[in-house]
Amino acid sequence: MTVSDIIQQENALRIKEIARDLGFDFCGISRADFLEEEAPRLEKWLRLGRHGKMQYMENHFDKRLDPRLLVEGAKSVVSLLYNYYPEETLPEGDEDLKIAKYAYGVDYHFVIKDKLKDFLSRIQEEIGAVDGRCFVDSAPVMEKAWAKQAGLGWIGKNSNLITRKSGSFFFIAELIIDLDLQPDGPMADYCGTCTRCIDACPTDAISEPYGVDGSRCISYLTIELKESIPESFKGHTKNWVFGCDICQDVCPWNRFSQPHRESAFHLPDELKTFQARDWQELTEETFRRVFKKSPLKRAKYEGLQRNVLFVTE
Repeated sequence: MTVSDIIQQENALRIKEIARDLGFDFCGISRADFLEEEAPRLEKWLRLGRHGKMQYMENHFDKRLDPRLLVEGAKSVVSLLYNYYPEETLPEGDEDLKIAKYAYGVDYHFVIKDKLKDFLSRIQEEIGAVDGRCFVDSAPVMEKAWAKQAGLGWIGKNSNLITRKSGSFFFIAELIIDLDLQPDGPMADYCGTCTRCIDACPTDAISEPYGVDGSRCISYLTIELKESIPESFKGHTKNWVFGCDICQDVCPWNRFSQPHRESAFHLPDELKTFQARDWQELTEETFRRVFKKSPLKRAKYEGLQRNVLFVTE
C-alpha cells in the first residue's frame, strides 16, 4: 500500500466519522467516473416515455452519467442516507386520505442542504483545501446509482435503494468533491424471488422487475403531473393525495426500519387530526399555514385540491 493509498483511506474514514456526527445514517464513497451500466438503462427508459411529462429528465443526459461534467475536478462522490421513517404515522385505512411519509414534516431539501453545507465545511477544516458541491435531489445526479456504487444498498425491483439494515425509507444526498478517497464497493442484490412490490402496485407502475414506468406511478400522478389525472386511474390510486408508499410498505426489508431522530420531520399536531373531511374542506389559508414548510407546497393548493377531488368524487 502506497502513502497515497493510506492518505485516501484515512480521509475516507474521517469523512464517514463527520457524516455520523452530523446525523447521517449511512455514508459511502465511489470514484467520480462515468456510470457505464446506467447509460443504456436511462436511454431506454427515456425512449419508452416512462418519464411521462417530466421533460426535465431528458435534459443534461451526459451530466447525469458523469459527475466530472457537473463538478469541475470531481474525483469522489460521497453518498449519504438520512432516515425519515416516522415513529407515528397518519391513519391509512380504506377511507383515509394519505400522504407519503417523507412529506410529514419540514421539506427535506431545507434540512439536509444545511447539513451538507456543514459537512463540506467540516471536511475543509479537518482535511484541508477541498472543493465541491452539495446535492439533494436538486440537479441531474443519479442518486440511487451512486448510492449503489458506494455500497449503501441495492436498487430493488421497485427502483428504490434498499439497505439490509434499515430498509428504504431514506433521503439520498451527495457531496461531489475534488479529493481522491478510498472507494467502497457495490452491494449485492437481495431482492431474490420476492415480487411483493410488483404485486401490490395498484397502477401497475412496476411493469417489470427493476423497470418502473414513472408515468403510471401514483407519486408522479399526484406530484409531478401538472394537468388532469387520467380517468383511467380512477379507483386505482388508493386515496393517496400526495405521493405513495405502497411499494415500500410491503417490502420485507422495511420490517427493519427504525424511527428517525430528526425533529423537523415530526408530524405537525394539526395534521395528526386531519380526516377525509378536513382534506376536502381545506382552504388556501389553512393550506398555507399547515404546510408552510412542507413538501406538499410542491403540489400547490390547486394541485392538492385536484388530487383530493380525484379520490373523493
